[in-house]
Amino acid sequence: MATGTRYAGKVVIVTGGGRGIGAGIVRAFVESGAQVVICDKDGSTGRTLEQELPGSVFVLCDVTQEDDVKTLVSETIRRFGRLDCVVNNAGSHPPPQWPEETSIQGFRQLLELNLLGMYTLTKLALPHLRKSRGNVINISSLVGAIGQSQAVPYVATKGAVTAMTKALALDESQYGVRVNCISPGNIWTPLWEELAASTPDPTAKIREGTLAQPLGRMGQPAEVGAAAVFLASEASFCTGIELLVTGGAELGFGCKAVQCSVPAGASVIP
Repeated sequence: MATGTRYAGKVVIVTGGGRGIGAGIVRAFVESGAQVVICDKDGSTGRTLEQELPGSVFVLCDVTQEDDVKTLVSETIRRFGRLDCVVNNAGSHPPPQWPEETSIQGFRQLLELNLLGMYTLTKLALPHLRKSRGNVINISSLVGAIGQSQAVPYVATKGAVTAMTKALALDESQYGVRVNCISPGNIWTPLWEELAASTPDPTAKIREGTLAQPLGRMGQPAEVGAAAVFLASEASFCTGIELLVTGGAELGFGCKAVQCSVPAGASVIP
């Protein structure tokens, strides 16, 4: 694989990097010339990607376990001697649930993964990012800003990710560390496919997700990866921003009441 020079000589950690959006981000950074540490709790997908992409290494890590995250950071520094960018991508989207179907325990577990995992890695990585005047990229979601039907816990965690990004950007600016987030809309990933499969009519759900964008298609993981490389390498005067990668899904005024044949507010947007 030919590599570019946009982020050559830099070291990047990508959590949840074994598949889907995370894998798209890993590929984009490798293609930019960076050394990429793939963090994933699934050893099979992470090791497969490591073998496919020279310039990447895999470290088994569950971001909900503080000791795992400490090992991830220390192993990165041991191997490469520096850290320039952390991409907090690991997360999950539960199947659609009405509020009365959710549980306190399920919400707590989602918070541990989608929000506290990001906090833990960022906190442990900051001493190294301050040395390199590096940056943090958090993967949030469009629904953190616009809401989503049957997804109260998920939307709450992603709204918190976006808010945490802005607060961190303020605190870290004094050290020259930039903190930004990407909020994807409908990106075609294994997670999206699994969520569709959990509905009564997966084909209809996929069509609904496809037609939610004015561009008439879902996005691809590579497109989120391109946005991440841009934020890390070229967006040197951007901090605290939320970059929407959505195909325009948030645009326009439309029927969202339950009487509508296709409730726009019910789109599945991992």
